Amino acid sequence: MRVVIAGGHGQIALRLTRLLAQRGDVPVGIVRNPDHVDDVREAGGDAVVLDLERATVDEVAAVLAGAHAAVFAAGAGPGSGAARKDTVDRAASVLFADAAEVAEVRRFLQVSAMGLDRADDPSMDEVFAVYLRAKDAADRAVIERSGLDWTILRPGRLTDDPGTGTVTLDDHVPPGAVTRDDVAAVLVALLDRPGTAGRVFELVGGDTPIDVALGA
Repeated sequence: MRVVIAGGHGQIALRLTRLLAQRGDVPVGIVRNPDHVDDVREAGGDAVVLDLERATVDEVAAVLAGAHAAVFAAGAGPGSGAARKDTVDRAASVLFADAAEVAEVRRFLQVSAMGLDRADDPSMDEVFAVYLRAKDAADRAVIERSGLDWTILRPGRLTDDPGTGTVTLDDHVPPGAVTRDDVAAVLVALLDRPGTAGRVFELVGGDTPIDVALGA
């Protein structure tokens, strides 16, 4: 299976690349910085240098051509301002989804975030509120598409602790943390389950094996 990952140098994306490569799939990471190509390759994937803040739909669709699935795991990241929260977390997601439709890649996973309804909390940091609104707008844009078999994954607070292989996953779950390892493992499991298309899942750490959680 050829899987194209937007935000290919991100921490979740690199973990996902390793898992896919280890089982014989062909992960392709889209990166903005040429210096990141080697990291993607060391994780077992191919890398394509393309700036999703500047690329056209046709340029992205050319990378997606022939893929079995697309995963949007890009984000402006900590320390970025409000402008890049919009151009990466929202606009790049919309671009990637547009390109997937053009390339006729139906299976589409999007890594979002929990708590998107907190954006209007008056105590919320202004830039973080922009981030939440950008993620919400990106999710809505994906949900409205009939040309994609989409699944949206909304993890809780991310940690670098070792993965456990057990989670709490459902339409709505209590706030909590989840390891990046386990997020990547859930993404692999979602790719293997086309029946999860059209679902929005929240994800935190828990006691249920991933396969069992998705089977439920």
